[in-house]
Amino acid sequence: MLLALDVGNTNITSAIFDGEKILGMFRITTKTPRTADEIGVLLKNILQGRNISPKDITDAVIASVVPNIMHALVTGIERYLCVKPMIIDSNTETGIKKITYNPGQIGTDRIVDAAGALSKYDGPLIVIDFGTATTYDLILEDHSFAAGITAPGIQISAMALWRDAAQLPEIEIKKPDHILAKETISSMQAGLVYGQIGQTEYIIKKMKEEAQIDNIKVVATGGLGRIIAQSTDYIDFYDKELTMIGLLAIFQMNKKEL
Repeated sequence: MLLALDVGNTNITSAIFDGEKILGMFRITTKTPRTADEIGVLLKNILQGRNISPKDITDAVIASVVPNIMHALVTGIERYLCVKPMIIDSNTETGIKKITYNPGQIGTDRIVDAAGALSKYDGPLIVIDFGTATTYDLILEDHSFAAGITAPGIQISAMALWRDAAQLPEIEIKKPDHILAKETISSMQAGLVYGQIGQTEYIIKKMKEEAQIDNIKVVATGGLGRIIAQSTDYIDFYDKELTMIGLLAIFQMNKKEL
């Protein structure tokens, strides 16, 4: 079995693969400092809680945008699961050609999402990840990463509201029934969610206009992406497993080199 981990700024999102079948997915908070032993024990307990023996994990693959967690994470996996994980970096074969001005600055999470989208939907694509940041990436039919847009994520915007405005409370992020809110909580929810919908639709529209490419499919992923995808016709597919599928595709591409 393969343990796939996507280390983001907020969560480590993980999946267990048996071949190409996902047996389960789980999340661990990234911002909580943990030692290698704590991470290793936590992973073993999660696996056992899903009736998976840690001994059945034969491989692991990691994509990360948080360098300072990597030593503890890799050591924990090696020590408690007894496998050496593949680390996806700028030298890893991903099947994605980078044609931006600074290809080395493209985050591995975005490349992994692109690989996952191409393996399921083919190009050309706009791939949107509603994570800590909301990212919009243009992937061409020849698997080229052509352009990307980065915006604050919904959670970042929400935290800014209740951190910097003394009288605004911490709220659940969900779409209210109406945009014409009559009290504080639904007014914040309306601004956050409807604002994200408007941003999403406008950016997709402008990307398509400037790209001048017909039949661009729009694929979204990310924790809060379902709320947005259900609220607009501009997104063709919402795929919560997209990043995990990308990790699997890149692992399979490079497995022969291990």
